[in-house]
Amino acid sequence: MSNIRSLPLLAPESDAAVAPCCPPLTERPFTAEEAETAARMFKALGDPVRLRLFSAVASHEGGEACVCDISDVGVSQPTVSHHLKKLKEAGLLTSERRGTWVYYRVEPSVLSAMGKLLTVAPAVL
Repeated sequence: MSNIRSLPLLAPESDAAVAPCCPPLTERPFTAEEAETAARMFKALGDPVRLRLFSAVASHEGGEACVCDISDVGVSQPTVSHHLKKLKEAGLLTSERRGTWVYYRVEPSVLSAMGKLLTVAPAVL
């Protein structure tokens, strides 16, 4: 019996369809929940090793990367696993085991949502 499963194909989303975790910083003050969510994401990316791993996955051909292809970041394999776990806990990555390897993918719409968080809210006319 095989535990390999195919990932569903996602239709490309327009920027309007992306639901960011929080409003742009300039729109209004965050609620406590929004602040927790945003802080968790940015805290996870606040470590240089995690930022390199996240970048390696996000920029990898096909939008996903095997841990075997991204683990050369200057730390031991158990440390890489720890950092990948923190990125998953923050909601920035998802993973799938295929045989003996684990493949990581940036959570759908995370990059766009984080970008929207840091944009200036449109002026009200």
